[in-house]
Amino acid sequence: MGLILTQEETGRHVRMLTHEIRSTLDRHTILKTTLVELGRTLGLEECALWMPSRTGMNLQLSHTLNYQIQVGSTVQINLPIVNEVFNSARAVRIPYNCPLARIRPLVGRYVPPEVVAVRVPLLHLSNFQINDWPDLSAKNYAVMVLILPTDSARKWRDHELELVEVVADQVAVALSHAAILEESMRARDQLMEQNVDLDLARQEAEKAIHARNDFLAVMNHEMRTPMHAIIALCSLLLETELTPEQRVMIETVLKSSNLLATLINDVLDLSRLEDNNLELDFGMFDLHGIFREVINLIKPIASVKKLSMTMILAPDLPMFAIGDEKRLMQTILNVVGNAVKFTKEGYISIIASVAKPEALRDWRPPEFYPVSTEGHFYLRVQVKDSGCGVLPQDIPILFTKFAQPRSGNSSGAGLGLAICRRFVNLMGGHIWIESEGLDKGCTVTFLVKLGICSNPDDSAIHQASSQVRAYHGSADLSGQKPILRDHGHRAISSNPNARYQRSL
Repeated sequence: MGLILTQEETGRHVRMLTHEIRSTLDRHTILKTTLVELGRTLGLEECALWMPSRTGMNLQLSHTLNYQIQVGSTVQINLPIVNEVFNSARAVRIPYNCPLARIRPLVGRYVPPEVVAVRVPLLHLSNFQINDWPDLSAKNYAVMVLILPTDSARKWRDHELELVEVVADQVAVALSHAAILEESMRARDQLMEQNVDLDLARQEAEKAIHARNDFLAVMNHEMRTPMHAIIALCSLLLETELTPEQRVMIETVLKSSNLLATLINDVLDLSRLEDNNLELDFGMFDLHGIFREVINLIKPIASVKKLSMTMILAPDLPMFAIGDEKRLMQTILNVVGNAVKFTKEGYISIIASVAKPEALRDWRPPEFYPVSTEGHFYLRVQVKDSGCGVLPQDIPILFTKFAQPRSGNSSGAGLGLAICRRFVNLMGGHIWIESEGLDKGCTVTFLVKLGICSNPDDSAIHQASSQVRAYHGSADLSGQKPILRDHGHRAISSNPNARYQRSL
């Protein structure tokens, strides 16, 4: 009966001590609470905890019950008595005059007290560094020393030793939880500081981008006005009587002015795109007319270079569509212009068709997933040339603004394709380039999402539709005039004003 009562009392004390120890996750509070509760429950004269130092060579006195000895004293960790405590999972009786037990001054006449020491495993200590805790292996121990009163003949009983051993294990678990909490809180604080720094950096970058784009917009607007005057005056001069040398000089000025005006417009569009201020202007437009206009604009350069151009419009390509006519034409003109620019001899083909939903997976790039919706269709435009080509590893660079491929076959500002990709993305599509290498030509394909226009009611559009027929043919630009042939082989000649042909 006495043994049962003793076990019940021990269990009650263990539950009480465990509750007190685990009521906090601060390691210093855990250790201090352990010493106070053990001293009160067992009636101890002194209780202390030796923690391993940062070097792992010494044990340092970190906590005492009555502070009779100054905290910070050290003991060599390789002492035989220390090794004996470390090698035993049970509480070990140690001499009262050993270095571990010298935690209180011994004055006057006294009865030598009974002293026990028990190891406290420091769990998971190798996974993190907590302030001044050592970063050693998981088999690292602290030592808890307990001293009975010196003025009594009291001895340690078995159930008291069992209580000390259980409490040591509970302290080890509580310390591991506290260490994990401290590490997580430290990581959280670091993340919060990094997030604040990143947010400030983002705000500063956005301010810089806005300031730069505002500057570009103002400068481009101011530069375009005199540039348009130069282009107009040069076009008028070409209509006058000029000597061959004067005509060459005026045409050179006109060509340079047009290139500079294109660059100014590209930079302005790019600044708007980066500032998210560019919005698409949706409206109904003549889809076939856009391709005819592109052919007419590209004709002078292709004629001079004696390039053969082929344009194929699929029979199912709608006559009219809904979308941003200006941005679509700018994209087509940029892509076809690049093909003409980098092709010295050979051919250029333009194919426009409706991308069928069932065929999208066959030729679309893996990073693009088109979504078909009612009332819309995907326009597929493919421009193929026999020009200088590009290395496969240089293809991503072509879509980077102000960047040139390493092959050195490109010139200019490097803005055209970068802006095209932005426009295509705004129109819910994708653009990509295929090339087998240098001098093997290049194929540029892009998809854009357009609205279906089934019943155009604009009178101007009705008038235009009466003059246009669906055709599937070619435009031979080796001469001076493009000739479009329809299915009945009826020639449709385009003869725009010569002055604007030269200016463009």
